[in-house]
Amino acid sequence: MEKKDVIESLKENFSGKIQNILIQFGDEIVLIESRALLDIAKFLKEDPYNFVMLLDLTCVDYPQKEMRFEMVYHFYSLIHNIRLRFKACLPSENPAINSLTSLWKNANWLEREVFDMFGVKFDGHPDLRRLFMYDGFEGYPLRKDYPLRKKQPRLRLRK
Repeated sequence: MEKKDVIESLKENFSGKIQNILIQFGDEIVLIESRALLDIAKFLKEDPYNFVMLLDLTCVDYPQKEMRFEMVYHFYSLIHNIRLRFKACLPSENPAINSLTSLWKNANWLEREVFDMFGVKFDGHPDLRRLFMYDGFEGYPLRKDYPLRKKQPRLRLRK
C-alpha cells in the first residue's frame, strides 16, 4: 500500500469532509473539517491502514485569518511506512476540536500543551488543564497577540 492509495480512500469515504489536499516540500497535507477529525482518525487507525502512531500534534496561530488557529496532526503507519499530515482550521473565538485521547494515549499531553499555550479546547479530553504555566497564569503565551512584556499575577510563597 502506498500513500496515494490511502489518500484516494480518504477522498472516497470522507468526500464532503476533506477540504483540500496540498503538496508542500514533497509531503501531502490533507485539509479537513475540524468536526471530521475523530472519524477520520478512527478510520486511519483501523485495518487495513494501521496508522497506530500519533507522532505529533500542534497548533499554528494566524491572527490575520478568520479561521485563526490551524491544528496540525502527524500520523504514522508502521506496517506500511507511511506518514500523513492533517490540518484543521479553528475560529479565533472559542477554538475547540475533538480530543484524540480515546485513540492515542500520547494525545493527552500533546493536547494539554496546545491548550496551555494557545487556548484551544479539546472536547472529550479526560484532564484538560495547564501543563507548563501555573493555574493563575493569564492568557496564552504562544498566541501572536500575547503581549511581550505582560505582567502576570504574583504567586504567594508557600511556607
